[in-house]
Amino acid sequence: MTTELRVLDPSEWDRWYGVLELAFGGVPEAPEERRLWRDLTEFDRSLGVWDGEVCVGTAGAFSFLLTVPGGASVPAGGVTMVSVAGTHRRRGILTSMMRRQLDDLRAAGECLAVLTASEPEIYGRFGYGAATYAAHATIDRTRVRLTVPEGTDDVTLRVTSPADALEATEAVYAKTVAGRPGMLARRPGWERQALLDPPGDREGASPRLCVLADRGGEVVGYAHYAIKPDWSFAGADGSVVVHQVAGLDPVAEAALWRFLCSVDLTAKVRIHSRPVDDAWQHLVTDVRRCEPTLREVLFLRLVEVGAALEARTYQAPVDVVFEVEDAFCPWNEGRWRLTGDAKGAVCSRTSDPADLSLSVRELGAAYLGGTSLVSLAAAGRVRELREGALVEASVAFGSPVAPWLPHGF
Repeated sequence: MTTELRVLDPSEWDRWYGVLELAFGGVPEAPEERRLWRDLTEFDRSLGVWDGEVCVGTAGAFSFLLTVPGGASVPAGGVTMVSVAGTHRRRGILTSMMRRQLDDLRAAGECLAVLTASEPEIYGRFGYGAATYAAHATIDRTRVRLTVPEGTDDVTLRVTSPADALEATEAVYAKTVAGRPGMLARRPGWERQALLDPPGDREGASPRLCVLADRGGEVVGYAHYAIKPDWSFAGADGSVVVHQVAGLDPVAEAALWRFLCSVDLTAKVRIHSRPVDDAWQHLVTDVRRCEPTLREVLFLRLVEVGAALEARTYQAPVDVVFEVEDAFCPWNEGRWRLTGDAKGAVCSRTSDPADLSLSVRELGAAYLGGTSLVSLAAAGRVRELREGALVEASVAFGSPVAPWLPHGF
Protein backbone atom coordinates (compact mmCIF):
# COMPACT_ATOMS: atom_id res chain seq x y z
CA MET A 1 0.00 0.00 0.00
CA THR A 2 1.25 3.48 -0.86
CA THR A 3 2.06 5.68 2.13
CA GLU A 4 0.73 9.21 2.50
CA LEU A 5 2.56 12.14 4.09
CA ARG A 6 0.26 14.83 5.48
CA VAL A 7 -0.01 17.57 8.07
CA LEU A 8 -1.14 16.24 11.44
CA ASP A 9 -4.76 16.68 12.47
CA PRO A 10 -5.27 17.29 16.24
CA SER A 11 -7.58 14.27 16.38
CA GLU A 12 -4.67 12.05 15.28
CA TRP A 13 -2.19 13.21 17.92
CA ASP A 14 -2.52 10.28 20.35
CA ARG A 15 -1.89 7.67 17.65
CA TRP A 16 0.90 9.77 16.15
CA TYR A 17 2.63 10.31 19.51
CA GLY A 18 2.24 6.64 20.38
CA VAL A 19 4.34 5.77 17.31
CA LEU A 20 7.02 8.16 18.58
CA GLU A 21 6.96 6.62 22.07
CA LEU A 22 7.35 3.13 20.60
CA ALA A 23 10.30 4.23 18.48
CA PHE A 24 12.03 5.55 21.62
CA GLY A 25 11.67 2.35 23.62
CA GLY A 26 7.95 1.94 24.14
CA VAL A 27 7.85 3.20 27.74
CA PRO A 28 4.81 5.50 28.11
CA GLU A 29 5.59 8.98 29.32
CA ALA A 30 4.09 10.37 32.51
CA PRO A 31 0.68 11.97 31.91
CA GLU A 32 1.98 15.45 32.76
CA GLU A 33 4.84 15.09 30.28
CA ARG A 34 2.59 13.83 27.53
CA ARG A 35 0.15 16.67 28.23
CA LEU A 36 2.93 19.26 27.97
CA TRP A 37 4.14 18.00 24.60
CA ARG A 38 0.61 17.93 23.22
CA ASP A 39 0.09 21.52 24.34
CA LEU A 40 3.40 22.57 22.72
CA THR A 41 2.77 20.70 19.47
CA GLU A 42 2.38 23.05 16.52
CA PHE A 43 -0.06 21.03 14.46
CA ASP A 44 0.44 22.98 11.24
CA ARG A 45 4.18 22.15 11.48
CA SER A 46 3.74 18.48 12.38
CA LEU A 47 3.83 15.71 9.80
CA GLY A 48 2.63 12.14 9.83
CA VAL A 49 3.20 9.37 7.32
CA TRP A 50 0.30 6.94 7.10
CA ASP A 51 -0.04 3.47 5.65
CA GLY A 52 -3.79 3.28 5.42
CA GLU A 53 -5.05 3.99 8.95
CA VAL A 54 -1.68 3.18 10.55
CA CYS A 55 0.80 5.95 11.36
CA VAL A 56 4.33 4.85 10.38
CA GLY A 57 6.30 8.11 10.53
CA THR A 58 6.35 11.26 12.65
CA ALA A 59 8.10 14.62 12.50
CA GLY A 60 7.41 18.04 13.96
CA ALA A 61 8.87 21.50 14.23
CA PHE A 62 8.76 24.22 16.86
CA SER A 63 8.95 27.93 16.11
CA PHE A 64 12.05 29.13 17.92
CA LEU A 65 14.11 32.29 18.21
CA LEU A 66 17.77 31.25 18.36
CA THR A 67 20.56 33.52 19.59
CA VAL A 68 23.41 33.80 17.06
CA PRO A 69 26.85 35.45 17.39
CA GLY A 70 26.28 39.15 17.82
CA GLY A 71 23.23 38.64 20.04
CA ALA A 72 20.43 38.66 17.45
CA SER A 73 17.48 36.31 17.88
CA VAL A 74 16.92 34.56 14.55
CA PRO A 75 13.78 32.55 13.62
CA ALA A 76 14.67 28.86 13.45
CA GLY A 77 12.69 25.70 12.97
CA GLY A 78 13.26 23.29 15.85
CA VAL A 79 12.98 19.86 14.26
CA THR A 80 11.59 17.35 16.74
CA MET A 81 9.58 14.16 17.33
CA VAL A 82 11.13 12.35 14.36
CA SER A 83 10.56 8.61 14.07
CA VAL A 84 9.91 5.86 11.54
CA ALA A 85 8.16 2.61 12.45
CA GLY A 86 10.46 -0.41 12.41
CA THR A 87 8.09 -2.10 9.95
CA HIS A 88 8.63 0.64 7.36
CA ARG A 89 12.38 1.22 7.25
CA ARG A 90 14.33 1.76 4.03
CA ARG A 91 11.33 3.08 2.12
CA GLY A 92 12.41 6.73 1.98
CA ILE A 93 10.00 7.83 4.72
CA LEU A 94 12.59 9.77 6.74
CA THR A 95 13.96 11.42 3.61
CA SER A 96 10.47 12.48 2.54
CA MET A 97 9.79 14.08 5.93
CA MET A 98 13.16 15.87 5.97
CA ARG A 99 12.50 17.10 2.43
CA ARG A 100 9.05 18.44 3.30
CA GLN A 101 10.28 20.10 6.50
CA LEU A 102 13.09 21.99 4.85
CA ASP A 103 10.83 23.10 2.00
CA ASP A 104 8.30 24.34 4.56
CA LEU A 105 10.96 26.17 6.60
CA ARG A 106 12.21 27.89 3.47
CA ALA A 107 8.69 28.91 2.49
CA ALA A 108 8.15 30.32 6.00
CA GLY A 109 11.30 32.44 5.74
CA GLU A 110 13.25 30.59 8.43
CA CYS A 111 16.90 30.50 7.41
CA LEU A 112 17.98 28.00 10.11
CA ALA A 113 16.89 24.53 11.20
CA VAL A 114 18.06 22.95 14.46
CA LEU A 115 17.61 19.61 16.17
CA THR A 116 18.94 17.32 18.88
CA ALA A 117 19.76 13.82 17.70
CA SER A 118 19.30 10.48 19.43
CA GLU A 119 21.65 9.03 16.79
CA PRO A 120 23.98 11.73 15.43
CA GLU A 121 25.01 9.92 12.26
CA ILE A 122 21.48 10.11 10.86
CA TYR A 123 21.31 13.82 10.17
CA GLY A 124 24.63 14.61 8.52
CA ARG A 125 23.32 13.42 5.19
CA PHE A 126 20.56 16.03 5.43
CA GLY A 127 23.07 18.85 5.98
CA TYR A 128 23.05 19.17 9.78
CA GLY A 129 26.34 19.79 11.59
CA ALA A 130 27.10 19.55 15.33
CA ALA A 131 27.06 23.22 16.40
CA THR A 132 27.06 23.12 20.22
CA TYR A 133 28.64 20.90 22.85
CA ALA A 134 27.87 20.46 26.53
CA ALA A 135 30.00 19.52 29.53
CA HIS A 136 29.04 16.86 32.07
CA ALA A 137 30.94 16.39 35.31
CA THR A 138 30.85 15.07 38.86
CA ILE A 139 32.49 17.28 41.46
CA ASP A 140 34.02 15.20 44.24
CA ARG A 141 33.33 17.39 47.26
CA THR A 142 35.61 15.31 49.46
CA ARG A 143 38.65 16.33 47.38
CA VAL A 144 37.64 19.57 45.66
CA ARG A 145 37.08 23.02 47.13
CA LEU A 146 35.70 26.19 45.57
CA THR A 147 37.43 29.58 45.43
CA VAL A 148 34.84 32.29 44.96
CA PRO A 149 35.25 35.95 43.97
CA GLU A 150 35.05 38.88 46.36
CA GLY A 151 31.49 39.93 47.07
CA THR A 152 30.01 36.45 47.08
CA ASP A 153 29.04 36.83 50.74
CA ASP A 154 26.84 39.81 49.80
CA VAL A 155 24.47 37.50 47.90
CA THR A 156 21.64 36.03 49.95
CA LEU A 157 20.05 32.70 49.04
CA ARG A 158 16.56 31.31 49.49
CA VAL A 159 15.33 27.78 48.78
CA THR A 160 11.84 27.43 47.32
CA SER A 161 9.97 25.37 44.76
CA PRO A 162 10.47 25.89 40.99
CA ALA A 163 6.76 26.66 40.64
CA ASP A 164 6.79 29.40 43.28
CA ALA A 165 9.93 30.94 41.79
CA LEU A 166 8.84 30.66 38.15
CA GLU A 167 8.27 34.36 37.46
CA ALA A 168 11.63 35.33 38.96
CA THR A 169 13.60 32.56 37.26
CA GLU A 170 12.07 33.24 33.86
CA ALA A 171 13.02 36.91 34.20
CA VAL A 172 16.63 35.93 34.92
CA TYR A 173 16.66 33.46 32.03
CA ALA A 174 15.32 36.09 29.62
CA LYS A 175 18.17 38.43 30.55
CA THR A 176 20.79 35.76 29.71
CA VAL A 177 19.45 34.71 26.29
CA ALA A 178 21.21 37.34 24.18
CA GLY A 179 24.58 36.70 25.81
CA ARG A 180 25.31 33.24 24.44
CA PRO A 181 24.83 31.78 20.93
CA GLY A 182 22.60 28.73 20.82
CA MET A 183 20.19 29.89 23.52
CA LEU A 184 16.46 29.87 22.86
CA ALA A 185 14.11 32.71 23.72
CA ARG A 186 11.24 31.12 25.61
CA ARG A 187 7.88 31.44 23.90
CA PRO A 188 4.60 31.13 25.83
CA GLY A 189 4.17 27.63 27.23
CA TRP A 190 7.84 26.69 27.23
CA GLU A 191 8.30 27.92 30.80
CA ARG A 192 6.33 24.81 31.83
CA GLN A 193 9.21 22.58 30.71
CA ALA A 194 11.29 23.80 33.65
CA LEU A 195 8.58 22.53 36.01
CA LEU A 196 8.35 19.08 34.46
CA ASP A 197 9.47 16.61 37.12
CA PRO A 198 7.74 13.20 36.82
CA PRO A 199 8.53 10.97 39.83
CA GLY A 200 9.42 8.12 37.50
CA ASP A 201 12.28 10.16 35.99
CA ARG A 202 13.96 11.11 39.28
CA GLU A 203 16.04 7.91 39.67
CA GLY A 204 15.79 8.06 43.44
CA ALA A 205 16.32 11.80 43.79
CA SER A 206 14.06 14.28 45.55
CA PRO A 207 11.53 16.50 43.79
CA ARG A 208 13.26 19.43 42.15
CA LEU A 209 14.14 22.40 44.31
CA CYS A 210 15.04 25.96 43.43
CA VAL A 211 17.51 28.28 45.13
CA LEU A 212 17.23 31.99 44.37
CA ALA A 213 20.18 34.38 44.59
CA ASP A 214 19.23 37.86 45.78
CA ARG A 215 21.25 41.06 46.05
CA GLY A 216 19.76 44.34 47.14
CA GLY A 217 16.23 43.02 46.82
CA GLU A 218 16.71 41.85 43.22
CA VAL A 219 16.85 38.23 42.08
CA VAL A 220 20.16 37.92 40.25
CA GLY A 221 20.35 34.16 39.73
CA TYR A 222 18.83 30.78 40.38
CA ALA A 223 19.54 27.07 40.31
CA HIS A 224 17.24 24.09 39.91
CA TYR A 225 18.54 20.97 41.61
CA ALA A 226 17.56 17.75 43.36
CA ILE A 227 19.12 15.71 46.16
CA LYS A 228 19.78 12.01 45.77
CA PRO A 229 20.45 10.48 49.21
CA ASP A 230 22.94 7.66 49.55
CA TRP A 231 24.90 6.09 52.39
CA SER A 232 28.05 4.04 52.66
CA PHE A 233 29.61 2.32 55.66
CA ALA A 234 31.58 5.53 56.25
CA GLY A 235 28.50 7.77 56.29
CA ALA A 236 26.55 10.07 53.98
CA ASP A 237 27.42 9.77 50.30
CA GLY A 238 24.54 11.60 48.59
CA SER A 239 24.58 13.65 45.41
CA VAL A 240 23.30 17.04 44.35
CA VAL A 241 21.88 16.72 40.83
CA VAL A 242 22.15 20.07 39.05
CA HIS A 243 19.51 20.78 36.41
CA GLN A 244 19.87 24.52 35.77
CA VAL A 245 22.13 27.35 36.90
CA ALA A 246 21.85 30.96 35.75
CA GLY A 247 23.45 34.07 37.19
CA LEU A 248 23.40 37.64 35.95
CA ASP A 249 27.01 38.23 37.01
CA PRO A 250 30.02 36.19 38.18
CA VAL A 251 29.38 36.83 41.87
CA ALA A 252 25.77 35.64 41.72
CA GLU A 253 26.77 32.52 39.84
CA ALA A 254 29.61 31.77 42.25
CA ALA A 255 27.22 32.05 45.20
CA LEU A 256 24.95 29.46 43.58
CA TRP A 257 27.78 27.03 42.87
CA ARG A 258 29.08 27.40 46.43
CA PHE A 259 25.63 26.55 47.75
CA LEU A 260 25.28 23.52 45.47
CA CYS A 261 28.67 22.27 46.63
CA SER A 262 27.80 22.57 50.32
CA VAL A 263 24.44 20.79 50.68
CA ASP A 264 24.41 18.67 53.83
CA LEU A 265 24.83 14.88 53.63
CA THR A 266 26.17 14.97 50.06
CA ALA A 267 29.60 14.12 48.70
CA LYS A 268 29.12 14.70 44.97
CA VAL A 269 27.67 17.35 42.68
CA ARG A 270 26.50 15.94 39.35
CA ILE A 271 26.48 18.49 36.55
CA HIS A 272 24.56 17.78 33.37
CA SER A 273 24.72 19.64 30.06
CA ARG A 274 26.50 22.88 30.92
CA PRO A 275 28.43 25.25 28.59
CA VAL A 276 31.92 23.98 27.84
CA ASP A 277 33.37 27.29 29.14
CA ASP A 278 31.17 27.33 32.27
CA ALA A 279 32.53 29.27 35.24
CA TRP A 280 32.46 26.36 37.72
CA GLN A 281 35.59 24.92 36.05
CA HIS A 282 37.55 27.97 37.24
CA LEU A 283 36.05 28.00 40.72
CA VAL A 284 37.08 24.44 41.63
CA THR A 285 40.55 23.77 42.98
CA ASP A 286 41.06 20.57 40.95
CA VAL A 287 39.10 20.15 37.73
CA ARG A 288 40.61 16.70 37.15
CA ARG A 289 38.69 15.41 40.17
CA CYS A 290 35.49 16.55 38.45
CA GLU A 291 35.92 14.17 35.50
CA PRO A 292 34.54 16.51 32.80
CA THR A 293 33.26 14.96 29.59
CA LEU A 294 31.87 16.49 26.39
CA ARG A 295 28.95 15.60 24.15
CA GLU A 296 27.52 17.27 21.07
CA VAL A 297 23.99 18.60 21.61
CA LEU A 298 22.54 20.96 19.00
CA PHE A 299 22.75 20.18 15.29
CA LEU A 300 22.25 23.12 12.94
CA ARG A 301 21.48 23.44 9.24
CA LEU A 302 21.51 26.54 7.05
CA VAL A 303 18.21 26.50 5.17
CA GLU A 304 19.12 29.66 3.24
CA VAL A 305 22.89 30.19 3.14
CA GLY A 306 22.83 33.87 2.25
CA ALA A 307 20.21 34.91 4.79
CA ALA A 308 21.74 32.78 7.55
CA LEU A 309 25.26 34.17 7.13
CA GLU A 310 23.85 37.73 7.07
CA ALA A 311 21.86 37.13 10.28
CA ARG A 312 24.94 36.96 12.54
CA THR A 313 27.95 39.20 13.04
CA TYR A 314 31.65 38.32 12.90
CA GLN A 315 34.27 38.95 15.57
CA ALA A 316 36.88 40.00 12.99
CA PRO A 317 36.57 41.52 9.51
CA VAL A 318 36.03 38.86 6.85
CA ASP A 319 35.81 38.86 3.06
CA VAL A 320 35.69 35.32 1.75
CA VAL A 321 34.07 33.36 -1.09
CA PHE A 322 32.62 29.96 -0.19
CA GLU A 323 32.02 27.17 -2.69
CA VAL A 324 29.08 25.41 -1.02
CA GLU A 325 27.94 21.86 -1.67
CA ASP A 326 24.34 21.08 -0.76
CA ALA A 327 22.78 18.24 -2.73
CA PHE A 328 19.71 18.04 -0.46
CA CYS A 329 18.85 21.77 -0.77
CA PRO A 330 20.27 22.63 -4.19
CA TRP A 331 19.24 26.28 -3.94
CA ASN A 332 22.27 26.68 -1.63
CA GLU A 333 24.76 25.18 -4.09
CA GLY A 334 27.43 27.41 -5.60
CA ARG A 335 29.59 30.38 -4.64
CA TRP A 336 28.71 32.89 -1.96
CA ARG A 337 30.70 35.99 -1.02
CA LEU A 338 30.55 36.87 2.67
CA THR A 339 31.77 40.27 3.83
CA GLY A 340 31.23 41.30 7.41
CA ASP A 341 32.52 42.38 10.79
CA ALA A 342 31.19 43.02 14.30
CA LYS A 343 28.60 45.49 12.97
CA GLY A 344 26.94 43.31 10.34
CA ALA A 345 27.38 41.25 7.19
CA VAL A 346 26.34 40.84 3.57
CA CYS A 347 26.30 37.49 1.79
CA SER A 348 25.34 37.16 -1.86
CA ARG A 349 25.88 35.06 -4.95
CA THR A 350 29.12 35.63 -6.83
CA SER A 351 31.06 34.35 -9.82
CA ASP A 352 34.40 35.24 -8.21
CA PRO A 353 36.92 32.45 -7.59
CA ALA A 354 36.26 30.46 -4.40
CA ASP A 355 38.52 30.87 -1.35
CA LEU A 356 37.12 27.92 0.66
CA SER A 357 35.24 24.80 -0.40
CA LEU A 358 32.93 23.00 2.01
CA SER A 359 29.46 21.52 2.37
CA VAL A 360 26.52 23.11 4.12
CA ARG A 361 27.10 20.64 6.97
CA GLU A 362 30.44 22.29 7.83
CA LEU A 363 28.85 25.74 7.68
CA GLY A 364 26.24 24.51 10.14
CA ALA A 365 28.87 23.16 12.51
CA ALA A 366 30.82 26.44 12.46
CA TYR A 367 27.85 28.80 12.38
CA LEU A 368 27.47 29.47 16.13
CA GLY A 369 31.22 29.82 16.71
CA GLY A 370 31.80 26.65 18.70
CA THR A 371 33.56 24.60 16.01
CA SER A 372 36.42 26.18 14.08
CA LEU A 373 36.77 25.93 10.33
CA VAL A 374 40.46 25.20 10.93
CA SER A 375 39.60 22.06 12.89
CA LEU A 376 37.17 20.95 10.19
CA ALA A 377 39.87 21.53 7.57
CA ALA A 378 42.23 19.33 9.61
CA ALA A 379 39.69 16.53 9.17
CA GLY A 380 39.57 17.13 5.42
CA ARG A 381 36.07 18.61 5.49
CA VAL A 382 37.06 22.15 4.42
CA ARG A 383 39.46 22.90 1.57
CA GLU A 384 41.45 26.12 1.41
CA LEU A 385 41.71 27.47 -2.15
CA ARG A 386 43.25 30.86 -1.32
CA GLU A 387 46.16 30.99 1.10
CA GLY A 388 45.16 32.69 4.33
CA ALA A 389 41.42 32.42 3.76
CA LEU A 390 40.98 29.54 6.20
CA VAL A 391 42.43 31.36 9.22
CA GLU A 392 40.67 34.60 8.27
CA ALA A 393 37.27 32.91 8.13
CA SER A 394 37.89 30.71 11.17
CA VAL A 395 38.76 33.67 13.38
CA ALA A 396 35.79 35.67 12.11
CA PHE A 397 33.31 32.85 12.72
CA GLY A 398 34.45 32.37 16.32
CA SER A 399 32.55 33.45 19.42
CA PRO A 400 33.99 34.87 22.66
CA VAL A 401 31.63 32.58 24.61
CA ALA A 402 30.91 28.97 23.71
CA PRO A 403 27.51 28.30 22.15
CA TRP A 404 25.14 26.26 24.27
CA LEU A 405 21.63 24.83 24.11
CA PRO A 406 19.90 25.47 27.48
CA HIS A 407 17.24 22.77 27.19
CA GLY A 408 16.08 20.05 24.89
CA PHE A 409 13.06 19.94 22.66
